[in-house]
Amino acid sequence: MQKTEVHSPYNNPLPMDSSWLETLQKIGARIESGVVRDFGNPTAERQATQSSAIFADLSHLAALHFSGKDAESFLQGQLSCDVKAIPQGGSSLGGYCTPKGRMLASFTLLRTQDGFVMLLSTSIAAAIQKRLAMFVLRSQVKIDMPGDGIVLIGLAGPACRDAFSESFDGTFPAGLQVFQLFGERLLLLVPLSSAPATITGICTRFVPVGSGDWQWIEIFLGIPLITAPTQDQLIPQMANMELIGGVSFKKGCYTGQEIVARTQYLGKVKRRMYRAHLEVEASPGDELFSDDLGAQVSGLVVNAQPAPGGGCDLLAVAQVGSHDSSTVHLKTPDGPALKFIPLPYDIT
Repeated sequence: MQKTEVHSPYNNPLPMDSSWLETLQKIGARIESGVVRDFGNPTAERQATQSSAIFADLSHLAALHFSGKDAESFLQGQLSCDVKAIPQGGSSLGGYCTPKGRMLASFTLLRTQDGFVMLLSTSIAAAIQKRLAMFVLRSQVKIDMPGDGIVLIGLAGPACRDAFSESFDGTFPAGLQVFQLFGERLLLLVPLSSAPATITGICTRFVPVGSGDWQWIEIFLGIPLITAPTQDQLIPQMANMELIGGVSFKKGCYTGQEIVARTQYLGKVKRRMYRAHLEVEASPGDELFSDDLGAQVSGLVVNAQPAPGGGCDLLAVAQVGSHDSSTVHLKTPDGPALKFIPLPYDIT
């Protein structure tokens, strides 16, 4: 049986299309390594994430496009989330695991008009595409990398959906697709030809911010992004994936399901992901130590970004006991101490 070949706008990958780059630069974007650093006032932009409707270019994420009549069933057997339950125009957080239940990727999965789009870190996208392709076999599925035909824009903030609708008076640019994200946010898939009109519209209601500010919002919401330094380190429950809708315990088998289910029903998770603050910089993969465990590594940093009020906010996986009754340090047993901040959901 031959694989289905479906034309897709996600072909011909490029870090950032030159016309899209020019569109962003016209409204003040400062771009480094293919990612928007800021729009000229990083301090004000970080503060805007706390109280204003904001938009961000999401070029720090890659998109894998899945098409073909077997795309849904294929993904259902590979991913931790319930793919079949995602409605048209909907999304789900999820994880892609090894047979031992450790996450190789975390992602947001969108059901589009012609299949599914998986948004994940650019640092791991090519490797994940290659690995998933190994399991397609006779299924009628095609997996494309992102291309220069479409851009990703994230919207967040108070009354986000209303502000978006008001930006265009109900008449949206051609080909624009809108998806609801976890945390009352929106994701726009925008054809390159409609990108200038889209930017013009949303600039009337939304403050532009850098990629790091969008990532800070995800830290605030407790949404982990697995990157190259943290691959194959965590089972989904260590990263709270089952608490944010990223794991289904009713869908049946998928890669790593046995370990994930056993952890849920037979054992207590000894490590959990927490939100914390530091006055120094931190990076994904940095080791953590705690007073109760001495020189033994007790956890790691998952994500970190500059905080609106200064310093650094991060998502960190640590021993539950260390979080509850000890002090956790960055990089060394006597390194800077983490100040834990409550997440917007309960950890049980």
